[in-house]
Amino acid sequence: MRSPAPIDYASEAFDVRRTGHDEAPSAEPSDEVLLGTLGTDPAALGPLYDRYGGLVYGLARAILQSEEEAEDLTQEIFVMLCQGTTYDVRRGSLGAFLTTLTRSRAIDRLRSRGRRLRILRASWRSAPSPDLPAAPVDRIATRECSERVRTAVAELPANERRVLEMVYYQGLTQVEIAATLDAPLGTVKSWCRRGLLGLRAALADLVE
Repeated sequence: MRSPAPIDYASEAFDVRRTGHDEAPSAEPSDEVLLGTLGTDPAALGPLYDRYGGLVYGLARAILQSEEEAEDLTQEIFVMLCQGTTYDVRRGSLGAFLTTLTRSRAIDRLRSRGRRLRILRASWRSAPSPDLPAAPVDRIATRECSERVRTAVAELPANERRVLEMVYYQGLTQVEIAATLDAPLGTVKSWCRRGLLGLRAALADLVE
């Protein structure tokens, strides 16, 4: 009976959901040995991912509350390992280092997401006011920005548009929206996320 061919981590697609060994090696090299060979042997990434992929993905998913972003961040972290990092074995384990790095990068993403949302919120609610004098060019820019946001919102699917309007106009939380619409919280989160991604794509030049 033929034994299965060994996995070639250097050539196969990188799957951020794989978390277990296909076959346990008889003698596993240490993290330090694997890290030291990454530059010349990309296959060393496979065992490192087997050991820490679940840790990185799980933490990223918990912070970002998004499977897609968690997958993207997990890949980013392991690409950083391939490219070389500031990890120093004398300062702690690789697992502790990856935990700190993942948390830091995930928080950076949340902050970036927050900045984009603040810009969108300000543009969405902005409108020319007769009580606030402004130059004609400023009034035109403000009006155009507001109109673009409102147009982008109007073009969203009904469910996505409705939850975003409840968030920004009524100030409701996702839990409150779920209760109001009698919809599962996960569904509301999905609508909200897809709506925001749609707005981000439509208004890319405003939020970058």
